[in-house]
Amino acid sequence: MRVHRLYADAVGESHFDDIDLDYSRVSAGGAMTEVLPATGIAFRKVAVGHAPDWRPAPRRQYIINLVAPCVITASDGETRTLDVGEVLLVEDTTGKGHLSREVGSAMRECIYVTLD
Repeated sequence: MRVHRLYADAVGESHFDDIDLDYSRVSAGGAMTEVLPATGIAFRKVAVGHAPDWRPAPRRQYIINLVAPCVITASDGETRTLDVGEVLLVEDTTGKGHLSREVGSAMRECIYVTLD
């Protein structure tokens, strides 16, 4: 499973990274990570064509994309498409932040798992 990470450096520039999950709990039925702490969960429907201006994330959170892709741009210029089933950890809570843009003709549905 690919987990994208979006974070801000010391001068407020946002960058992407990839997280390698540690599947430390292995059994005949598969593998699982340790349970990670979270503070809440929210379900969101995002309007078709939604494309807000530059902004930092309001909190550290995982975004799990369920329906329809979106495009995220870090302030360093790197752009990634978050496809259906992919996970993004947003940690760029300071600095310039990022852009996001909905693509396609379907309303995007996602789950936010808050960490702070």
